[in-house]
Amino acid sequence: MIYLYFYIDFYIPIFRKVSCTAAFKMIEINKLKKRYSNGAYALKGITINLDDKVATIIGRNGAGKTTLMRILSTQLLQTSGSVTINGYDIVKDVGEIRKRIVSIPQEASPIGYLTPLEHIKMYLVARGLSFKQADQDASHALRELELWEARNQPCDMLSGGMKRKVFVAMALASNAELVFLDEPTTGLDPVSRLEVWSSIKMLKSNLVLTTHYMDEAQELSKRIVMIDSGEIKEEGTPASLLKRFTGKVRIEAPFNDPKSKYRIGNTFIRYVSPREAEKFIKLGYSVKRPTLDDLFIVNGVEYEA
Repeated sequence: MIYLYFYIDFYIPIFRKVSCTAAFKMIEINKLKKRYSNGAYALKGITINLDDKVATIIGRNGAGKTTLMRILSTQLLQTSGSVTINGYDIVKDVGEIRKRIVSIPQEASPIGYLTPLEHIKMYLVARGLSFKQADQDASHALRELELWEARNQPCDMLSGGMKRKVFVAMALASNAELVFLDEPTTGLDPVSRLEVWSSIKMLKSNLVLTTHYMDEAQELSKRIVMIDSGEIKEEGTPASLLKRFTGKVRIEAPFNDPKSKYRIGNTFIRYVSPREAEKFIKLGYSVKRPTLDDLFIVNGVEYEA
């Protein structure tokens, strides 16, 4: 019963050993749609190729991020359209894909009385490794992510950041080609988030992750895809997406500003040059440097971080 609970919670996709030495090519998404039984579309014909080391999907709650992640990781069937991963179709070749991926959902949590070493060994044995090899690979991953000292502690005794690192260690030990991470640091304190970021950077796999934290997206990503209402609004590298704000700062007024193009709640927003901003400071405006958060503002998307 322990095994059943653990594997459902972590969404283990396979139960066989696979050597993931082939070069990762890309995820090819073509006119992907998902319509639920109530008639609502979660995805409205997305077409994009993802062949970057780390691709991050951003968007507000209900934008379609988790639906897309579940389809890509073969946990949910699309309504129409197609997806191939490394040339394998996610419907026709689901078995081949599940050999090569790991999916860690946001709600994943370790079994409290099991240790990090036990979690990883169980997972690797389920993937088809021998007990001896599983022990070696688990030990290596724990040392790599600086979890070795906590290897025999029950997970109930670990911090939130350490618990998330256990799952990253499982992904590292799996040697998977592709890892899906859904909101990997939600609810963690700043120090724990930095620890998890450091762990994620050590993964040799290609990554697709979702996040509400724009500093996280900028820190980890080679490619960012912004989704809203089931459609792609923006995509590119962090640098290319911020290029439009070159030579600009964001000024915010906590009062009605009829010349402001953007508004969030009772805050009125404009983008001006740093020199122009000086006169607005005297009028009670605050001045901020543009970040990826500003993509939500200029696209008229309500941001829920």
